[in-house]
Amino acid sequence: MPPSAPASPTADQLPARAAAVWAALDPVVAAGAPLRVLDVGGGSGNFAVPLARLGHEVTVVDPSADALATLHRRAETAGVAPRVHGVQGDGDLLHEVVPAGEGTEGSYDLALCHSVLEVVDDPATTLGEIARALRPGGTASIAAANRAGAVLARAVGGHPVEALALLEDRDPAPRSARRRFTPEDLLALVEAAGLQPGTWRGVSVVADLLDVGSGADAAAVRRLELALAGSSPYREVAAGLHVLATRA
Repeated sequence: MPPSAPASPTADQLPARAAAVWAALDPVVAAGAPLRVLDVGGGSGNFAVPLARLGHEVTVVDPSADALATLHRRAETAGVAPRVHGVQGDGDLLHEVVPAGEGTEGSYDLALCHSVLEVVDDPATTLGEIARALRPGGTASIAAANRAGAVLARAVGGHPVEALALLEDRDPAPRSARRRFTPEDLLALVEAAGLQPGTWRGVSVVADLLDVGSGADAAAVRRLELALAGSSPYREVAAGLHVLATRA
């Protein structure tokens, strides 16, 4: 990477709920040659634009034309438009919109799948498509909603009926419900896709529970999030789950 490339985002520059994910990604994206990155469902560029600022080439696949338009504007504003490519499409049909590279092997060094498995028709198919797009030895960053965290958030928010429904794996609001995972569920999906998962982390252990008007120091919350993300029993009740996995 060129010496003039900006440093990767630090915890103090990031929203608290994203700090733990960036901390896990930092060893992958902050050193070495520019990477080919695939961001599935990355829409408006919350990760794509910072990664492009680091010198990486990022392809974002998203079904929303509006989100991709926002991505394009953000990339232009940040001066990284040549390194950010938006493609309209679905995660479970990646092979139709993103070529896998030569032969049967993928060509991406890093693939992001953040807040996608909750809403796709078939999480296993989507993860299989992502694994196919990665080169051998490539890394997948996978983040998804945590069922235990959703139960706790509903309870703390004053909705015990909804909390109990989520605990019992019932759908309290069928028209707006999203899929949630236990750590065991998520790791099993990752392994079934042919990816080798590393240690999982919690995403937003406390940040989503704090009221905006609480007055809590933002930097202190970010530091707390980083400290809790990999620690039990705190990570078990985080709003989300995150794992880095490697294609064999």
